[in-house]
Amino acid sequence: MNLTIKDIAQMAGVSQGTVSKVINNYAGVSENTKKQVMDVITKMGYEPNFSARTLATKKSNLIGLIYAGKINVDMTHPYFNEVISSFKKNIGLLGYDILMFSNELFQSDNGSYLARCKHFHLDGCLVIAGEEVEEAVFDLAKDGFPCIGIDIELKGPKSSYIMTDNIDLSRKVVEYLYLNSLKKIGYIGGKWDSTISNLRNLGFFEAMNQFGLDVREEWIQHGDFHEKSGYEAMKRILECKELPEVIFAISDLMALGALRALKEEGLHVPRDIRIIGCDDIVACRYSDPKLTTVKQDKEKFGKLSAYMLNDLINGESQLKPVFIDSELIIRESCGTKQ
Repeated sequence: MNLTIKDIAQMAGVSQGTVSKVINNYAGVSENTKKQVMDVITKMGYEPNFSARTLATKKSNLIGLIYAGKINVDMTHPYFNEVISSFKKNIGLLGYDILMFSNELFQSDNGSYLARCKHFHLDGCLVIAGEEVEEAVFDLAKDGFPCIGIDIELKGPKSSYIMTDNIDLSRKVVEYLYLNSLKKIGYIGGKWDSTISNLRNLGFFEAMNQFGLDVREEWIQHGDFHEKSGYEAMKRILECKELPEVIFAISDLMALGALRALKEEGLHVPRDIRIIGCDDIVACRYSDPKLTTVKQDKEKFGKLSAYMLNDLINGESQLKPVFIDSELIIRESCGTKQ
């Protein structure tokens, strides 16, 4: 039996407006009347229609999850998977469900994220940045739609973003190597049009200059944050007449690819060349040797994203961007067991 608010109102002997106030927990209804209505709702097993409740409260309690970019990450990516797991847990505790957006066909038909958010009556969005991010993502922020970006600068009246302090991240690595008398440093960066890659590049080159270390052009290669590109970048470095003492790759996946290339050439890590990655994905603890890396606090990323987005949805505005500190984790691939 499909009951309506009108049916519940008749059974409880009150107006439809009173039933709506009780369902949506509005003030102005006595405790006796609330009990009277709730007794009928419980007895009849009534559940308010989602669309009707959304219209009444102006909230759907739905959050959009957007994996942005023509070259995008998704839930299979080990780093972002941990961030999303933390976000999902914390946004759920705040009373929201998640609707995941697909952008495969959307890429080719000049679609609008904003239009889709309004169509589904979403309260806000979390945007995870890939590469070559579509302009439609920034339209969300410009329009004042509540959204939080991970590794993407969203600027608008109801938007903000969270990043690791990527410049300091690279500086930490170079400083550690310098203090351990490792001065011949190779580097595997990301794509040149990547914001994150460029920030880590900046930190690396600034620190190399600060400590008076030579930047050897042939030891500087770039990939796309994934394992295969790290493997190929390491192969190019191995063609050099002289090899670096250590490789710093700005993602763990690229570092693991570099490790595979070194093993194929019969080189021993860390005796012949040391390797440092970035992200501290789970695989780092099980590689052979275990991978030294720069840890980003993925649990904190997810929790901050949830709480900041909830504040934006509920009227806060102009939340400042958050830059999270990183931690260098020394393991076997850099010569120290942990």
